[in-house]
Amino acid sequence: MTIPNKTALKQFVETIFKKEKHPLQEIRYIFCSDDYLLQINRDHLQHDYYTDIITFDLSEGNGTIGEVYISLDRVKDNAKTHETTYPTEARRVIFHGALHLCGYKDKSKADAVNMRKMEDLYLKKYLVFLDKQ
Repeated sequence: MTIPNKTALKQFVETIFKKEKHPLQEIRYIFCSDDYLLQINRDHLQHDYYTDIITFDLSEGNGTIGEVYISLDRVKDNAKTHETTYPTEARRVIFHGALHLCGYKDKSKADAVNMRKMEDLYLKKYLVFLDKQ
């Protein structure tokens, strides 16, 4: 996946952590295939289904440390399903992982609605952020 404005995107992810008052020590994004993420889902979460993202919080003390695995296959399919562009859906999922590491959940209906609201908010803020670059 080619990430447009990679440096700006990285800076903006750091901004999310600042706005959410979660000090960021390190975040790693691993972009992979459906099959690779399915295996991680089976091995680590005992879930036997495809997903677009799995986030692991590896923090042990001060500052957030996390690994975010993203299936590019799912991102492409979800972009079509949600009638959006691939880059926009990729940014949504990238922000989704950051929000998980900031403590947001999405298991319940109410939590999922709130998570989507926060994704939308940060997608809009990202466009403003880009305009200022």
